Amino acid sequence: MPPDTPNADLPLAGLKVIDCASFIAAPVAATVLADFGADVIKIEPPAGEPYRRDDPQALAMAIPPSPYPYNYIVDNRSKRAITLDLKVEAGQQVLHKLLETTDVFVTNAPFPARERLRVRYRDMKDLYPRLIYASVTAYGETGPEADRSGFDSTALWARTGLMDLVKPAPDSAPARSLPGMGDHPTAISMVAAIMTALYRRERTGKGGEVATNLMANGLWWNAIWTQAALSGAKVEARPPREAADNPLHNLYSCKDGRWFHLVMITKPDRFKAVARAVGLGRMADDPRFETVDSRKAYAGELIDAFDAVFKTKPWPEWKAIFTESRFTFGEIGTVDDIRGDVQMREAGIIIPHPEPERAGSDLTLSSPFWLTDVEKRPPTMSPKLGEHNDEVLAELGISADNAKALKAAGAFG
Repeated sequence: MPPDTPNADLPLAGLKVIDCASFIAAPVAATVLADFGADVIKIEPPAGEPYRRDDPQALAMAIPPSPYPYNYIVDNRSKRAITLDLKVEAGQQVLHKLLETTDVFVTNAPFPARERLRVRYRDMKDLYPRLIYASVTAYGETGPEADRSGFDSTALWARTGLMDLVKPAPDSAPARSLPGMGDHPTAISMVAAIMTALYRRERTGKGGEVATNLMANGLWWNAIWTQAALSGAKVEARPPREAADNPLHNLYSCKDGRWFHLVMITKPDRFKAVARAVGLGRMADDPRFETVDSRKAYAGELIDAFDAVFKTKPWPEWKAIFTESRFTFGEIGTVDDIRGDVQMREAGIIIPHPEPERAGSDLTLSSPFWLTDVEKRPPTMSPKLGEHNDEVLAELGISADNAKALKAAGAFG
């Protein structure tokens, strides 16, 4: 760990991590470790990893344009970055000098590339028996598709049935995912795997290889319907909102256009209370709506009635009524709501960014778990390509002359 690193008392202070990965899931796992104090060194090829090159400015036609690389800001904060050309021997020398004091090596490189670059687990395990080698793939470590490339949109979202089932109606087109939507939770799976391996190393002194993959995480997301299908149940796409069979578990729109989700599945006997609270007292005592089964039989009529009544007031008024009645509900937010969301800030989910002039914002996201009495490391700006080459070489004890020779030999491109 560099000597000036703040919060040296964090749980993972002293842990050295190499992020030799690209795009999202694997690098984000390293980012979360950095949040808790790990010293993360990101290794990139001389031209930079593709995710750095695919920044919002370069892809203005594909994702929201911005002069700030917001994808890199949130996914690669609090790291140091060096460039290494692992295709040349000089680059390999620097890598192995790093590995001598590394605890965790994270990669998602395709298997053929790992072989070419000599960064497979088998290339390291005998030399560094305490090393935790963390592997992220699209479809798993073994099997006929282990070498197949994939993103969360393909391996996690499309392959696992989520894309087919999460759509507004059975005859709708499959539901597209958002960038990185499955990568970030997959990163948390990788963090769990790494911490489990570190715990085992603490007990046994032995390192080892840990793995997760996008497809496995997609199935885990969809675990209930996956197990239903495995157990012989016929899983079908949900009906459209207007034809839902439970009016108390449905989406509705208010006078001001705000949508919300009413969810009364744990206390269906509160139908009368809901009906009276929203101004449908005439339905509260209607025998057609007395039981769950009877309400299902007349669901269409109830949904029409709810649709009409919810259009009479704007969302803030309905929210106050639901809150006072202690009904379970969820406003359907937009990303534009996030900056002003008091709960997100008070819960420590949206946190200050200390370099707003470089990040384009005074706010960023915290990683999604906390330890009591532990303040996570304040985020720092994502590093520029090769920003810490000289600093890291000096920490490795490589003299200026040797560093010059390594550069001349193409170690850094």
